Amino acid sequence: MKILGYESSCDETGVAVVCTEQGLLAHGLHSQIAMHRAYGGVVPELASRDHIRRVLPLTEQVLTEAGLSLDDIDAVAYTAGPGLNGALLVGASFACSLAWAKGLPTLPVHHLEGHLLSPLLAEPAPEFPFVALLVSGGHTQIMQVDGVGQYTLLGETLDDAAGEAFDKSAKLLGLAYPGGPALSKLAEKGDVTRIQLPRPMLYSGDFDFSFSGLKTAVLTALRKMEKEQNTITDQDRADLAAATQTAIVDVLAIKSLKALKQSGLKRLVVAGGVGANCLLRTHLVTEASKMGATVYFPPIDLCTDNGAMIAFAAAMRVKHGIQTVDHNASFKVQPRWDLEAVAI
Repeated sequence: MKILGYESSCDETGVAVVCTEQGLLAHGLHSQIAMHRAYGGVVPELASRDHIRRVLPLTEQVLTEAGLSLDDIDAVAYTAGPGLNGALLVGASFACSLAWAKGLPTLPVHHLEGHLLSPLLAEPAPEFPFVALLVSGGHTQIMQVDGVGQYTLLGETLDDAAGEAFDKSAKLLGLAYPGGPALSKLAEKGDVTRIQLPRPMLYSGDFDFSFSGLKTAVLTALRKMEKEQNTITDQDRADLAAATQTAIVDVLAIKSLKALKQSGLKRLVVAGGVGANCLLRTHLVTEASKMGATVYFPPIDLCTDNGAMIAFAAAMRVKHGIQTVDHNASFKVQPRWDLEAVAI
């Protein structure tokens, strides 16, 4: 079964074709970073309009790369939520219109389930069960995954997600959008030992997170340096970037590894855009190996939002008999949608 998948939940337009037997056949992605950079963040209306411009050319590109035509497609999948309402509607309406025109069934997909299962596209792929750290721009969660559709929430952020902490701290440091990668690059030049920042909820006794106080600590540190030195140097910013990144990574890693130990499992999966952070990857792999555990990541080009993870999640649900295809080609989107709602 060949599934054409669409992702349009925020600021990336993704299209892909996945075969339930052969895996990923082709995928294409357009990022809106350059467009949103002038505004310092995602502008929902502009995001929606850009999805409209990109979705058809990407569809044609992906089908050509896969050596397929629409006549070879068996079903169409799309992100139904969570995400920006207008952006979701673009992908959903295009996917369902295409399905209706070709007489194909549709498969609505939960965006976070796409991220959660994306490491299964890597080589080697993890086996079930595993603990997953789902860490993206707007979400930070630790899940136990016993199989496709079998998800148990162990902990989540109570306010800002880790990605938001990266981006907001970067903005305070005067870095351009998107802030997370820029902050990580600047941190390479910094002295991580110079400035001490808090590790929120590190000893809370659970697997929940809180990152809203971290950006306040970054702002306080900046104001203190400015007061004492009358200026903020490039090295000051680099040192603070290094301290910020390390604080976020410490909390993510320690809580994830504690969850892994408590579960008794030996596999940790990391998914979502922040999963591309080099320090997080290195720290988790090093510490997990001391426990005799293995860490799995999606391919680096599939860490951010993409159509491949949506088509693949749909394929996995169909293959495991969890989700049946919708032959009515009707749709609705859910900007707010808990992942546990799609668990069986």
